[in-house]
Amino acid sequence: MQQAKIVRTRADLQREISAVHKSGQRVGFVPTMGALHDGHISLVTKARENAEFVVASIFVNPTQFAPGEDLDRYPRNEEGDVARLSGAGCHLVYCPSVEEMYPEGSLTNVRVEEMSDLLDGIYRPHFFYGVATVVARLFIHVRPDVAVFGEKDYQQLQIIKRMVRDLGFAIEIIGGTTWRDEDGLAQSSRNAYLSEEERRRANGIFSALHRAACRLRIGCPVEDAMKEARGTILAAGFSKLDYVSAVDPATLQDLPDGPLQAGQDCRLLAAAWMGSTRLIDNIGV
Repeated sequence: MQQAKIVRTRADLQREISAVHKSGQRVGFVPTMGALHDGHISLVTKARENAEFVVASIFVNPTQFAPGEDLDRYPRNEEGDVARLSGAGCHLVYCPSVEEMYPEGSLTNVRVEEMSDLLDGIYRPHFFYGVATVVARLFIHVRPDVAVFGEKDYQQLQIIKRMVRDLGFAIEIIGGTTWRDEDGLAQSSRNAYLSEEERRRANGIFSALHRAACRLRIGCPVEDAMKEARGTILAAGFSKLDYVSAVDPATLQDLPDGPLQAGQDCRLLAAAWMGSTRLIDNIGV
């Protein structure tokens, strides 16, 4: 196994990337906040399928955490993460400091209006502005040809696609399939916060979405399916439900009540609290 090279400054990164571009190779990029699981590694694999040279970043972005959220306790394991990335065939790992990403005096932020204010944006109004800002900065630093984001964070994926389109980044955005444990729970770095009992109950969020998707496919009205899913999630032991919504996959706008039309695409998204841990999930219909 060849160890991925670690760089920590934009200047060092761009020297590496310039050499890759001069060689005619495509650069694939997987941005992460570390604490890697199999889902992250699957994104690296997909990047390798679409580019000859793969870069991953590890950066816990402070601008997407509100006061009182888990910035300080967010799991960090750079050595282990780099080893996993190396084993997956990643060539370069970018581990910038906060000062490297947000130089002193920085005043510019990126806002994708409307889409950032729905769903998770209602409950974490700061979040997607922090995400869009850091991803735009990472794109400028890495200069990739293709970037891969997991569908588990579906709203984020759609917002990044819109940002790339609106700002004219010459980057192909690819969604990676949600990676799940055997019981259906979507893999997430925050799953590490769950107690054994909470982990046993946590797959209730996926079970509820899966049943709702099945009901919608056979003609159940949207609101009936959503009402049942909300009840199922709470009955599974979740302490609080932020939302369960059926939306247009591209715009993230709520679909009207009534049965889905023939050939109509739909995305079901949910966010709920298992104890002190907030979990999100989604499924396509």
